Amino acid sequence: MTHFLGTHQNKLDGKGRVSVPAPFRAALRQSDGEGAASTWRFVLRPSHKFRCIEVWPEAAFRALAAPLEKMALFSDEHDDLTSALYADSFETETDREGRIVLPDLLVAHAGLGQMVEFVGHGNIFRIWDPAEGARQRAESRSRAHARGLTVMMGGPLAPPPRATADAVGAAP
Repeated sequence: MTHFLGTHQNKLDGKGRVSVPAPFRAALRQSDGEGAASTWRFVLRPSHKFRCIEVWPEAAFRALAAPLEKMALFSDEHDDLTSALYADSFETETDREGRIVLPDLLVAHAGLGQMVEFVGHGNIFRIWDPAEGARQRAESRSRAHARGLTVMMGGPLAPPPRATADAVGAAP
């Protein structure tokens, strides 16, 4: 599985093209293995939560959408989720220079200007206006710190364990 790490800035050109950062392309190559293609397919979509563009490698997007196939086809829930997931999504592929084209609808959603910021989020990455991205990262760190969130090795995210009266002074 691909892991996108770090924050990188690139320039959006007049045709709506931007280069996927070299470290992200390297992560894709490593994930694909030797002899992999020099272009990659993505699904671009507006974030549900933030003013940014989510960029999903094709396989990751398929995995995200797979549970929809198990829902009742004509249910309101299925309609709501498929509309939210697919309606404003766009398929794209990098060109030989590693660039993708950002559709005007998504550029407007994210409030992008000439400089854009790529932020790694594990199996996806997000494209932000640099000031908005910096603000969001600071807020996320602050919320995580305030809630005492941590990553449990081999397990889910969880708040740190609380000391109990029974545990205080107990022998290990």
